[in-house]
Amino acid sequence: MTRLFHISDIHFGLEDRRALDWVAQCIAREKPDAVAITGDLTMRARHREFTAACHWIKALDVPVTVEVGNHDLPYFNLIERFVDPYRRFRSIEGVLERELPIPGAKIVPLKTTARAQLRLNWSKGTVGKAALAQTLAAIDALPQGTRAIVACHHPLVEAGTRGKALTRGGNHALAELASRNVLAVLSGHVHDAFDLIHPTPNGPVRMIGAGTLSQRVRSTPPSFNELTLDGDHITVRVRNLEHVPTRDMLIDDVPENALPPRTEGEPVAPVAAVPAVDPPIH
Repeated sequence: MTRLFHISDIHFGLEDRRALDWVAQCIAREKPDAVAITGDLTMRARHREFTAACHWIKALDVPVTVEVGNHDLPYFNLIERFVDPYRRFRSIEGVLERELPIPGAKIVPLKTTARAQLRLNWSKGTVGKAALAQTLAAIDALPQGTRAIVACHHPLVEAGTRGKALTRGGNHALAELASRNVLAVLSGHVHDAFDLIHPTPNGPVRMIGAGTLSQRVRSTPPSFNELTLDGDHITVRVRNLEHVPTRDMLIDDVPENALPPRTEGEPVAPVAAVPAVDPPIH
């Protein structure tokens, strides 16, 4: 049996330090086979936030793979965002979007972030042709008998909602992944855990989402997923400091508006007046 810790949306700059210390202790004590972090390491991609995030990740003494989230692309420096968007990841570039082997399976990355999009909200996901082709090629190159677990930041589709714009190209991507018999697609972004089966023209695909380890909670306390792989079977346990049972931690669908709740029209921080530490949003 293989154990994988699935972590997402740490948001250094607005991290939950108690939750982070607890997770680091769990990893040090239990030594999972691997850790998959599905994006949003930072709150506003500030240098100090990346420094803290990279220091925390480098201290984990287990194999790690990291995906890029929409909060991790340069937020204030648009020149850097377009010219060198991954520059601040350089101290952990060895684990960035890394294809990570684990017994009987391999974690394969799928990029869902973009420097810019033809819509106002750039925080939403998009699966480009090149990104999907790279992921499919990696899956097709796996040795016979090795199953793929795909890791990305954004959920590829809404589930149980009428929304259609959360991740552009997500439905097509899921159908292609279903044709490759992917074990599961791991993601984050919505700050609540989920474990859903989504139908596609090529068969069903399992979508597993991790919650947050930040103060930006939505409807559940900070948490991470412990995934146990036994052959082709994955068991999901949502671990949290509040000891809420997994069945109560899992949301029933992926919301179209994947943002932590706040007063209507209230920004996370005022434009041109971003504080050193963003206020908690509940």
